[in-house]
Amino acid sequence: QVQLVESGGGLVQAGGSLRLSCAASGRTFSSYAMGWFRQAPGKEREFVAGITRSGGRTYYADSVKGRFTISRDNAKNTVLLQMNSLKPEDTAVYYCAARWDRDSGRYYYTGPQYDNWGQGTQVTVSS
Repeated sequence: QVQLVESGGGLVQAGGSLRLSCAASGRTFSSYAMGWFRQAPGKEREFVAGITRSGGRTYYADSVKGRFTISRDNAKNTVLLQMNSLKPEDTAVYYCAARWDRDSGRYYYTGPQYDNWGQGTQVTVSS
């Protein structure tokens, strides 16, 4: 198991940027594939971005491709989500998620594929 704590959310105007951070506990962080999800009021949780164990491959939802960047630092047990050109429709609670991965290199797009979740951080984009 790994404990996850998100930070970096806040209020920003449309077109602005935010950087979310997810700090993970445990010595085996590099054994986990990581993802970011979000949930807006009245909507289902949706996948935002994912990154493989080594950080060598990243993948994104079409709605954020070209605007968001996921990265990780295994030495610091941290995964980041850089969000640029924010839109009001990006408003949501953002969650960090982790899945122990046998270095399969697979991509994980759905919530049930992840075993560990943070408490979430609110991102609000005003128009």
